[in-house]
Amino acid sequence: MTYEPVPATHREVRLARRPSGAPAPGDLEVVEAPLPEGEVLVRNEWMLMASAYRELMKERPGLPLPPFPVGEAPTGRTVGTVVRSQDPAVPVGALVEHFQGWREYAAGPGGAFAVRDRDLLPGPEYFLSNGPTAWLGMAGMAEAGPGDVVFVSGATSGVGSVAGQIAKARGARRVIGSAGSKEKAEYLVEELGFDAAFDRHDGPALDLLRELAPDGIDVFFDNTGGEQFEAAVQLARPGARFALCGALAGQNGDDTSAGRPRLDLLTAISRQLVLRPFACFHTPDQIDGWNRQFAQWLDEGRFVYPRTVVEGGVAGAPQALFDLLDRKFYGNVLLRLTGGTDRIDEGGSR
Repeated sequence: MTYEPVPATHREVRLARRPSGAPAPGDLEVVEAPLPEGEVLVRNEWMLMASAYRELMKERPGLPLPPFPVGEAPTGRTVGTVVRSQDPAVPVGALVEHFQGWREYAAGPGGAFAVRDRDLLPGPEYFLSNGPTAWLGMAGMAEAGPGDVVFVSGATSGVGSVAGQIAKARGARRVIGSAGSKEKAEYLVEELGFDAAFDRHDGPALDLLRELAPDGIDVFFDNTGGEQFEAAVQLARPGARFALCGALAGQNGDDTSAGRPRLDLLTAISRQLVLRPFACFHTPDQIDGWNRQFAQWLDEGRFVYPRTVVEGGVAGAPQALFDLLDRKFYGNVLLRLTGGTDRIDEGGSR
């Protein structure tokens, strides 16, 4: 069964070579390729861009994931519409989520595609939020709740911008975020509901955080590592919980030592700090649980979807990645791959 006419070929991005330093034009190439074949064929509509893609372009990535193969299309979280199917569990016309991004069409066995309820969220791109990661870290690892003072580093990232809102929705007394510019700090407060934020370029992180949290912090959601982690340790209250999600301070440059902070062990012991690093291998139940909670908070007007929508289709994917790594975007970065009947709620977008 076919949902709509499909072409004989499509465009996809391939890893042409491994980067020498920062990814650059020539490392990724856009090619015209035969339409993929499989039990299910999907027209891709949205892909989530992530800074982790840079690491996966390396021969030996520092992540618990395999590297992108040279000469092939990379992987990436994507949603699209089923246009052909031989699997009744993945019917034609269904909205599905999968990891075959960087291309206009995806194909494979039915089990490679997770069917999503179109009516649950305002638009298909909402299913690509970094919410499952932020939810696991803020609710599961840090157990943020009523009365807590929470600090989120790298708070305008896709994960951080959601994590801070989760803390507020769970009753945190005060949520503080760090950002890479004055404009981004203002965005956290004015559009995402953070109580306070600072530009990390304005001085030592310890001084900036102490000014906004003079009595210390109860929860730290860390996306950066480095100096901000060290500051959080110094200002942690007894029993403070740390959810360690990322190390952006060293991830997007050649000097990875920048993301490897020193742990003041005596302080950590005397204050009985709880440090919980976590990697994200989300189960279907965790993802479904987040989507339902996300939908509820959106309906109640307590949450916005922080995101930047990038146009340009598959051909624009390489530049979108370069701009993401150059920190030009806010929140979750979504690339529109092909057309569709998408409903876009502009709240929290840039």
